Amino acid sequence: MKKIFSVLALGALLASCGEKKEEKKDGFEMNRTKTEAKSDDSAAGGVPVDLDNDGVGPYKDVTFPDTVDDELAAAGEAKYSAICVACHAANKRLIGPALAGVYERRSPAWVMNMIIGPDKMLKEDPIAKALLKEYNNAIMLNQNLTEDETRAVAEYLRTL
Repeated sequence: MKKIFSVLALGALLASCGEKKEEKKDGFEMNRTKTEAKSDDSAAGGVPVDLDNDGVGPYKDVTFPDTVDDELAAAGEAKYSAICVACHAANKRLIGPALAGVYERRSPAWVMNMIIGPDKMLKEDPIAKALLKEYNNAIMLNQNLTEDETRAVAEYLRTL
């Protein structure tokens, strides 16, 4: 009896040390690997940087003075805090793109046209259409800003 038990134990030991064959099963497989988040430079995720496009609207060839107008920027910050922060943060993607460094990606006229008339821009401007697609078709609502309010928000964006 001891011999039979010893042989069975030895056989079990040898069988357990053997190579394990992995069977592939048909059906659903899920891979939960972590992917790196996009950097803010590629926040537009394939939407090209375009500083020559002025967009569609009343602003054309806008240039800013070398220094920021602090009073105008303060007014712009108040307006931005009231209506923009629900969708835009300075350095973080939310519903819309992060706005820090926006003038490194878009012309001042394009930004101001997007602020004052996003509905028209989303219908006619290729960059605005691409951003709409990138941000899951989250439409920027027209806040019906005046030209003065638009200019103030644009000035504030220079400080981000």
